[in-house]
Order: sequence, then C-alpha cells, then structure tokens
Amino acid sequence: MAGPPAPMLASSGALPSGPGWAYEFKWDGIRAIAIVREGATRLFARSGAEVTAAYPELAGVGRGLADSVLDGEVVAMDEAGQPSFQVLAERMHVREPNRAARLAATVPVTYLVFDALRAEGEELTALPYRIRRERLEGLALGARAVVPPSFDDGAATVAASRENRLEGVVAKRADSLYHPGIRTTDWIKVKLEESCEFVVGGWRPGKRALGALLVGVPAQGGLGGLAYRGRVGGGISGAAERALLAALGPLETSTNPFGASVPREDARGAVWVDPQLVVEVKFGHRTRDGRLRFPRFLRIRPDLSPEEVRDA
Repeated sequence: MAGPPAPMLASSGALPSGPGWAYEFKWDGIRAIAIVREGATRLFARSGAEVTAAYPELAGVGRGLADSVLDGEVVAMDEAGQPSFQVLAERMHVREPNRAARLAATVPVTYLVFDALRAEGEELTALPYRIRRERLEGLALGARAVVPPSFDDGAATVAASRENRLEGVVAKRADSLYHPGIRTTDWIKVKLEESCEFVVGGWRPGKRALGALLVGVPAQGGLGGLAYRGRVGGGISGAAERALLAALGPLETSTNPFGASVPREDARGAVWVDPQLVVEVKFGHRTRDGRLRFPRFLRIRPDLSPEEVRDA
C-alpha cells in the first residue's frame, strides 16, 4: 500500500465571518487518517506512522465501506465527559496487544470524523468541503466513530465551544478543496486561549527536581539548533513533572542546543537535552525579541515532531 495521505492543516487566525464559511469545534485529541480497504481499517498519525495497534476499539470503523479514506481526530474523555489530551496520552504509544485491549476497555477512545478524502472508491479531494461533508454524513462509520456537527454561525460556535470548555473552533471555506499536507488559509483555527508548541532544549532544577523547562523553536536557515523563547516553570504539576523527567532523561546531552541565544542567567545550572520533545505552552504575550511572558506548561505533545513546530 502506498503511504497514507498527509492531513490538510489549518492556519491560526481571527475568526472569519460572512457567507461561505462553515464552523466546527476544535477537539483536544490527535489527528488520524483512517484507510478502509478490503474490510480492514488502518489508522495513521499526522507523521505518517501507523497507530492502528494502539486503538483496537476502532478496528470496526468503516468496516462496511469499500475503498475509503477518512480524516478525523481520536479523542478520549475525562471523568467529566470532556475531551482530554492528558487521558489520551495514556493510549498513544501502546502497541502491545494485551495492554492496548485492556486500555480500550478502561480508557476508550472515539474517532471524530470531519472529512472524507475518498468514499466508496470515489475520490473527493477535488470537491468542495460542503460536498465532502454531504458524502461523509451518508457513510456508515460504525459505533466508535462520530461525524461532529458543522455550523454556519461562527460567533455562536465560539460561544458554544467556550461554554463546553472545548479547545476552540476551526472555520472552513464551504467551497475549499482538500489539499493533503498543505497548511492553508481556507481552514482557520481559532484557539480560545493563546498557546503554541515549543521544543524543549533543556531544563533547570528548582525547589523541585524540575523547576523550569527551557524552550525554543527550530533555528531559521536550516542551521540546526533552537532559537530560545523562554523559561517555563508554571503549570507543571507533580504528574507532569514525572512525565517530563521520564521523557527528558534519555535525551540528556552536554551540548547546549540554543547556542548563544539563551541568556547566561537562564543557562546557569541547566541540564541540556537533545531537542526532540515538543510541549504546548500557554502564555500572556511575546516580547519584541520573541520571549514568552507569563508562560505556563499545558502538556507534552508526543504527536508532534520538532520539525512541525513553527515560530508563530
């Protein structure tokens, strides 16, 4: 089988208004492409890696369909019934069948399908979003897959997203085609809080074993290393500290990936790591030199690679 198509990506921006736009909720999960062929369903992460084994409860998604390719988000719910990336993180990297089966029973996921690239052998990428949605809503997807709603009132969708404590809204042009692997302004994502992804280049001890993360973005010009964006000490719970130390321990190195871009004060006592771990950080604003003001750690992003991080 040829490799899975890369998902179409949204650009960050203000909520667009006027005719010709549709609005969907932004879900707190991981993007996944589902390929249904010859009675079998295979799931692929945004990176192209196959993740089918991690989610055995999704094996029946679209099983009754002929040749089809779906785009959506795998989500897990917390005790309050809200989509939770932290809950989902327990499932992401599990590949051992028995453990995956146990987790499927105790921490089940749902596949929220919001687009169709192919349906019953019909190629849909060159058709407008509104037509793809019509085709999608007519498909029999199975018990663990849901087509989430699409709305025509952007402001009301934002209000509903805020009321239900969701991540935000994705606005899509009704006549937009599907461009695999392309980040486009035909899709606009509107987050309800300012947050971005950054790469961890080091950490500093403090009152606890991990006092603050040192984060940055890939340096421009293909020179390698990171451009420093700040020190993140807020928002790191005990559980998050343990997860971060477990992830960063094997990455320790003697090389400072920031080079001269990290201030001496921030570098003092730092433990440097190979820049492989991506985290999401909430912050107030950026200074003129790009440093984060009032940053707070939100979560580890194991679904993203450092190459996918942009200096937004």
